[in-house]
Amino acid sequence: MTRLLAIIGGSGVYDIDGLEDAEWRQVDSPFGAPSDEILTGRLGGTDMAFLPRHGRGHVHTPTTVPYRANIDALKRLGATDILSVSACGSFREEMAPGDFVAVDQFIDRTFAREKSFFGQGLVAHVSVAHPTCARLTQAAAAAARKAGVTVHDGGTYLAMEGPQFSTLAESRMYREAWGADVIGMTNMPEAKLAREAEICYVSLAMVTDYDSWHPDHGTVDISAIVATLTGNADKARATVRNLAATLPPVAPCPHGCDRALDHAILTAPAARDPELAARLDAVAGRVL
Repeated sequence: MTRLLAIIGGSGVYDIDGLEDAEWRQVDSPFGAPSDEILTGRLGGTDMAFLPRHGRGHVHTPTTVPYRANIDALKRLGATDILSVSACGSFREEMAPGDFVAVDQFIDRTFAREKSFFGQGLVAHVSVAHPTCARLTQAAAAAARKAGVTVHDGGTYLAMEGPQFSTLAESRMYREAWGADVIGMTNMPEAKLAREAEICYVSLAMVTDYDSWHPDHGTVDISAIVATLTGNADKARATVRNLAATLPPVAPCPHGCDRALDHAILTAPAARDPELAARLDAVAGRVL
C-alpha cells in the first residue's frame, strides 16, 4: 500500500508550492461535489493531495463546506493520512497569535452539518475518544517546529457553527467552565468523518486571535486575523514540505485509525440498505 498524504487547507492556505507533476483533478463522490478540485502530485518523495476546504476564492462558509464529499473524495484517491490546517482563536494567553496548536481533543458544538457517512439502513459507531492520530500529530508538530513555528503539544478545540464569532459570554464559558484551549469552525465533523473513513487525521490549528475573552483584545479584528493568516501561510507550507520529507513508509497505524470500522457496523448484512452500502464503497469497502 502506498502512502498518500492529504492536506486540507483552511483560511489562508489555498495551495502547496513545489509539487512535482502537479495536476488539479475532479473527483466525483456519491455524497456530492467536494469543495473544489483536488491538487495531486509528489513532494519530498511522498504522494500528495491538496484540497482547499473553502474552495479556491473562499466560497464555502464553515457550515456549507461539503465535509462528507471532501473526506470521501480523498479516500477515493487513496489518502492514508490527513493533515488539517485551519485558523483558530485562542483561549490561552500562552497560545499566542502566530503559534500552532497540535489539537488532540474536540468539543463539537456544530449543529447544522451531516456528521456521519452511515445512517438508517446501515448503522455504525466508531470511537472518537482520541480523535486525532498521535503518531501523525507528533510528526506534524516536529515538522512545524522545523519550520520555525512555536507549537503547543495538545489542546482542546471547540468547534462552533459560525459564521459569527463568539459573544463575550460564550468565550468566557468555553474558556473557564469548559476548559477549551482554542476555537474554530471547521474541524468538526471533519475529524469524525476521517475516523469513519479509517484515515489517520491530525489538526494543526493556527492561532490568529484571542477570541473575545482577553481583556486587552476585547473583539475579534478581522484585519488582524488576515494579517496573521498571511504570515502563517508560508509557515504552513514549510510544515507540509517538512512533513512530506520525513513521513515513513505506510504501515498499520499503531493507534488503529486504519481499522476503526473493524467492529463498528451493527446492521446485519441481510438488513443493510443496498443503496447506502453502494455509496460507502470507498469509505467502508474494506469491511463491507
